[in-house]
Amino acid sequence: MSIISSPNLLRMALWADAAVSLVTGALQVTATGPMSEWLGLPTSLLAYTGEFFLLYGAAVAFLATRKQPPPALIWLLVIGNACWAAATLALLMVGGLSPTLLGKGYVVMQAVVVAILAELQYFGLRRTQVAW
Repeated sequence: MSIISSPNLLRMALWADAAVSLVTGALQVTATGPMSEWLGLPTSLLAYTGEFFLLYGAAVAFLATRKQPPPALIWLLVIGNACWAAATLALLMVGGLSPTLLGKGYVVMQAVVVAILAELQYFGLRRTQVAW
């Protein structure tokens, strides 16, 4: 059985989103200075988004523990993640930042991972709505 066809897809996608967010947030908050130097991104951007990731990750982990998370909240996550992925890529294109090559890779990787998580949450939500 593939992950996509699993009846636990939504829960797994939520846990993955929570874990990625919490780890990324912890990394950005605890290593803001070194990350700023390596990535060429402003410390304030790393610190504020890191704090957001910690709060977001905790909220998504809470949703993952619910037997049936409210579909409206899952739709909010799907749309929010899709918008975050697009905004993250737009951040590179608009200018105003001078990230290093590693920084560009970090931003692109974040956008790709978040887009994949949005897609998994979408398919998981669709699967649970069909099952209900």
